[in-house]
Amino acid sequence: MARMHSKKHGKSKSRKPVIEAGAVPEGLTLSKDQITELALEYARQGLGPELIGEKLKREHGVPYIKQIMGKRLVAVLAEKGHKQAIPSDLMNLIRKAVRINQHMAKNGQDAHNKINLVRTESKIWRLTKYYKSAGALPEGWHYDPKEAVLLVKGRV
Repeated sequence: MARMHSKKHGKSKSRKPVIEAGAVPEGLTLSKDQITELALEYARQGLGPELIGEKLKREHGVPYIKQIMGKRLVAVLAEKGHKQAIPSDLMNLIRKAVRINQHMAKNGQDAHNKINLVRTESKIWRLTKYYKSAGALPEGWHYDPKEAVLLVKGRV
């Protein structure tokens, strides 16, 4: 974000600690194969990549999967046959939009959530456009609020 009284941008952001390629962080007792097996087990339980990473960090002390494995968790899971049809960030936004739509059906005069629904659907359309160009979604895929309810329930 730009500074208020100058035309410069700030430098503030979080930075991950630098770990040499292939080096194992201090205190990590798990091997790459063990980390992969744990991630696969959590994926079989139905957890998304963000929750798998969080569980690995909290319960097993795995700091950053990409730095240890050399690739992202989604790529590791896709290699082992656990590829998601819809990327998790897009699916989370669709779930949020469905919840807001259900709320708006009961509370039609809620102006704040009308705006939040517009913002959420804008994010969905923007991400859909990106994922189509990246090849993660098929070209004919589109977001429809009525179909999204079925998608979230797992019927589509």
